[in-house]
Amino acid sequence: MPSPQAAPAEATYPANRWPALFILLLASFMNLIDVTIVNVALPRMQASMGATSSQIEWVVAAYVLAFALGLLPFGRLGDTVGRARMFLIGVTAFTAMSALCGLAPDMNTLIAARVLQGLAGALMTPQVLAIVAVIFPPAERGGAFALFGLAAGLASVAGPLAGGLLIEGDLFGLDWRPIFLVNVPVGLLTVLAGWFVLPRMPGNPSLKHDPVGVLIAGAAVFLLIFPLIEGRGFGWPWWAFAMVAAAFVMLATFFLYERYRDSVSQSQLLPVSLMSNGNFLLGSLMSMTFFSGVAGFFLVLAVFLQGGFGFTPLQSGLTTIPFPIGILFASVLSGRLRQRWQKPRIAIGSVILIAGMAYLSYVVSGIGDAVDHWDLVAPLVICGFGMGTAISPLFQTVLSAVPGRDAGAGSGALQSFQQIGSALGIAITGEIFFSALTDSFMSGSMPHPAFVAALGRALTYELIAFTLVILLVLMLKTPTQQFGHEGPPVPVEA
Repeated sequence: MPSPQAAPAEATYPANRWPALFILLLASFMNLIDVTIVNVALPRMQASMGATSSQIEWVVAAYVLAFALGLLPFGRLGDTVGRARMFLIGVTAFTAMSALCGLAPDMNTLIAARVLQGLAGALMTPQVLAIVAVIFPPAERGGAFALFGLAAGLASVAGPLAGGLLIEGDLFGLDWRPIFLVNVPVGLLTVLAGWFVLPRMPGNPSLKHDPVGVLIAGAAVFLLIFPLIEGRGFGWPWWAFAMVAAAFVMLATFFLYERYRDSVSQSQLLPVSLMSNGNFLLGSLMSMTFFSGVAGFFLVLAVFLQGGFGFTPLQSGLTTIPFPIGILFASVLSGRLRQRWQKPRIAIGSVILIAGMAYLSYVVSGIGDAVDHWDLVAPLVICGFGMGTAISPLFQTVLSAVPGRDAGAGSGALQSFQQIGSALGIAITGEIFFSALTDSFMSGSMPHPAFVAALGRALTYELIAFTLVILLVLMLKTPTQQFGHEGPPVPVEA
């Protein structure tokens, strides 16, 4: 069995990497869809369990917060003890916690189960991109990452659609509970298939644990994510801004502590070489900005359709289907382009997204007392095509700065930035949307014009976010290598 530091000539790529990718995609899709499917069921949960508005908010917030807190340390844990092993443990735990969510007898149990489900999701998710990064040769990584873009787009739309179908179907009289219980057979299938198909990837025991770094990083993420989730509900009090400021202090403390560990030759939770790498930092900031636009967009569009114009969750999900269709077309193209023209493709995808959002804003401005879903098809297809064009080279560009031995930590950090970006986008876009809605109602506007004005104003943030992504792309240096000088970054056992 080759050692973790084997020379490139000794390392091989597994022959069954494409079946392995399907298993990784299945787990990733299960996790992504779970984030969006819950939103559809919140009103039914509140009614059936007599929950307070605060408890309902925490059904969502508890998962997001636990997921964001666990990504970085669990990504590093995969580097240390083995990514395939951590992936299978994570999927098993996620499946078990999904069952607990679906069977929860009261709201407190459900919220606690959501915390554990979020931690389980954080255990499996960083391993997914890290495994892909090391089992595929450079020539095939573009196609593999393009499929992750497709999975992300499908999940963003399939969540509300599946949630609407399951709730309206009221399977076995279980009301909202099947939205969690549906994960059980999918998770069991993933674990069983993964056990036989995923390559055995040895960990690197020389990478010692960094418990103090975990605590500092966890405090920084908590101080940043919590006020973004809860701030609007409390009217943005002073403590929300104080927590955000403290988060940056903790981030600086984290960097100084990790630099100290590097100076005394101790392993770091997030290697200093990555925190000092301009491309990795710029790419992570670009990822955060990109996903802030996507997450905020779907939030306000769902409220616009359901709250403003009376769409059911199922109708709302069907209306947004053109978005993943656009992603599908772009993902096929990205797979063929592989690693070519990564920077231009990120910029072009962002330009297409800007064009699609501007087109959508124009269409929305002409809506009267009813929404014709056919009018939204073209702008949503354009937006989906833009996302599908940008997301694969975005992942490749950020992870190209990560040595193979640190792929788990780099993947965890990248996805932490994604989660922060999603929370940031939801906070900003939601604040713009609901503030505009309140202003319109206070000025005597009727409901339909008020929702039209609010969505039009909220789409401004998406235009700004994707413009910023283009500016960040211009600052990136063109990657000259993939995963350092290590060839295939981590050997796998036959």
